[in-house]
Amino acid sequence: MLDQTSGASPANKISPPGEPVIRQVNWGGLRTLYVKEVRRFFKVQLQTVWAPAVTTLLYLVIFTVALGARAAVHVGGTTVAFADFIAPGLIVMGMMTNAFANSSFSLLVGKMQGTIVDYLMPPLSTSELLAGLVGAAVTRAFLVGGALWIAMSLWPGVHVGMANPLVVLWFGLMGALLLSFLGVLTSIWADKFDHAAAVTNFVVQPLALLSGTFYSVEKLAPSFRTVSHFNPIFYVISGFRSGFLGVADSPVAFGAGLLLAINIVMGVACYTLLRKGWKIKN
Repeated sequence: MLDQTSGASPANKISPPGEPVIRQVNWGGLRTLYVKEVRRFFKVQLQTVWAPAVTTLLYLVIFTVALGARAAVHVGGTTVAFADFIAPGLIVMGMMTNAFANSSFSLLVGKMQGTIVDYLMPPLSTSELLAGLVGAAVTRAFLVGGALWIAMSLWPGVHVGMANPLVVLWFGLMGALLLSFLGVLTSIWADKFDHAAAVTNFVVQPLALLSGTFYSVEKLAPSFRTVSHFNPIFYVISGFRSGFLGVADSPVAFGAGLLLAINIVMGVACYTLLRKGWKIKN
């Protein structure tokens, strides 16, 4: 009897188990995951995009009404109207908190509902899975940020013209990535919604509120000013604000490089844990 397998063409040869068939980037799978994640939050856009924008806008209204339209803040030797000072910080704070909310949801729900296999079984590499989850979170962050910027530009007494749009885009991206990676790490570690809520209440919110969003760190005592410089979100707020006002509480170039380094470290941490399947595959 002739050996029928000996004449098989290389194109029809079956790869051994565990050997990847798609050796390049699976663009189709990556696009599908990204679109799925975007559609998930966009189906309830009233809750995921517009509601956070309205809530953040209320902060601006309350603080400007409470302190008065003539209140001013001194930043980098320049006097800035208080409304113009806090508006950029509120925009990027809304972006970051929503990036965290989005990226911390998918894997956690999959673990709780037993549908995590939907993320693990498709022919996606670890980097493609991470890129899809983080990309959707960053998309939501910029949608919220865009909605806030449009609303604040129409609000009387607030000026949100950009002195340097590239600086705004860079620090907005770095802030969204920072909280997106933190959200992925949270979804890997958490076993229930209470765990994710604990990270939100005891990590994300304190870091965001104590980052100089509502005040200039130049007004703080030296010890508290030093502590503020250990908060990575402080550099996001300061750098993002400098893109609007042209002045900052910290060196912009240093903050840009530091945030890039932190995001690289957090991205590697997310990749390593996803690849090992810690608390996901067992």
